[in-house]
Amino acid sequence: VPPALPPTATTLDLSHNALTQLQDRWLATLPHLEALHISHNQIKDLSPQAFHNASYLRHLDMSSNHLHAVETHYFNALVSLEELLLYNHHIAREDENAFAKLSGLRKVYLSWNNLTTFPFHAVKGLGIYSLRTLDLSSNSLSSIPVEELAALPENIRNGLYLHNNPIRCSCPLYLMLQRWKQRGLSSVKNFFEEHTCKVSNNVPRSLIKFLKYSHLFENCSAGPEDVHPVPFPVMVGQTLLLTCNTSLPATATTYMWISPHHEPIRYPGNSNGSVELYHNGSLKIAVAKPWHSGVYVGLAINSPHNFSRLCEVNVTVHYPKTDEETFSTGLTTLLGCIVSLVLVLIYLYLTPCRCLSCCKKPAPLSPPQECSAQSSILSTTPPATDGPNRKVSASKHVVFLEPIRETQNGKIRLALGEDFPDTKHPKVLQLKSDSESISSVFSDTPIVS
Repeated sequence: VPPALPPTATTLDLSHNALTQLQDRWLATLPHLEALHISHNQIKDLSPQAFHNASYLRHLDMSSNHLHAVETHYFNALVSLEELLLYNHHIAREDENAFAKLSGLRKVYLSWNNLTTFPFHAVKGLGIYSLRTLDLSSNSLSSIPVEELAALPENIRNGLYLHNNPIRCSCPLYLMLQRWKQRGLSSVKNFFEEHTCKVSNNVPRSLIKFLKYSHLFENCSAGPEDVHPVPFPVMVGQTLLLTCNTSLPATATTYMWISPHHEPIRYPGNSNGSVELYHNGSLKIAVAKPWHSGVYVGLAINSPHNFSRLCEVNVTVHYPKTDEETFSTGLTTLLGCIVSLVLVLIYLYLTPCRCLSCCKKPAPLSPPQECSAQSSILSTTPPATDGPNRKVSASKHVVFLEPIRETQNGKIRLALGEDFPDTKHPKVLQLKSDSESISSVFSDTPIVS
């Protein structure tokens, strides 16, 4: 690395040069490097410690070089790597543990190489992390494990690009890719015509676009893996038993289920014992819970690497509905709003008045002795005492004081303190206000100081 580079650099571009090898610890002076571009060079191999000091590297572009394999030690030190570009090499082999320690790897581009096989079973391990794109297009793959790929999580299948490979034509391959197309997966939808298969191994150029000319495979019948998941509703707390109709010999076949959380379930069941798997392939959930909902995939295993899909079951765990639940939530809310509005209108316009004289005469201000409707409206706190000689607290300023109705000789008497003016001809009841606080009659809320 040129010594003039600042140690705080985050991007280094050495592409389109004539580099043939990378020295050990050559990035030690750039501890904050995040993106490295060394494409279009002549690198043929990588030493075990070539990226030893690049633990923060997230993007590595090594495309268009001369690697012949992807060994285990090549990228193990890049623990933060998210995107790896290795297209346009001469790679014919990849070690199954090449990406085992890259838990944050999201995108791997291996197109335009010479790969004849690929360790797809290692991809399942990456799938539980964050892998979203695996580009294996334009290689020399002659066969792929269809059952194993069909069991991968959908987020990996969406970015698993297999087009432009001489894969041997077969009905399982055709049906799998047709199903991916129906689900709208980008790996098939965006490269529909580029998917090819080889009719005969003895004829090197016998490649056809089998998805475009699908009439050649019209006799292929959809197998169990190509039908939609069978719906299976169940209520919370019930026992759930999932079975697949199969005629496979029980002596040479073992079974495995894949849960909606991508957990493999084998005999006798999962780790916590909530799910049991019998020898005949039936899956039992003793007490169904809402988190048990999802698609369960049943697989038959004839050998360590020979999987065949038997069925898919879409389990929906729901709570039981009560008999009293006759109205929907939206209708109930609407009725509640209407009733509340009617009650408010009745309160505003149909409030009964106890004295007919004050209700009939629209007098400006009626004496508080005559009508009990002249109660406090804007009082902030209830009165401290109920005696007739009470006063307003010096620390509380209110607009109106709530009157005390006391029955005396059959009449209602208003208790007034010394802070009120003459009550013989009361026009406006008003409290004394000092220079520090003024309370407005038209304020929306009481003012408390």
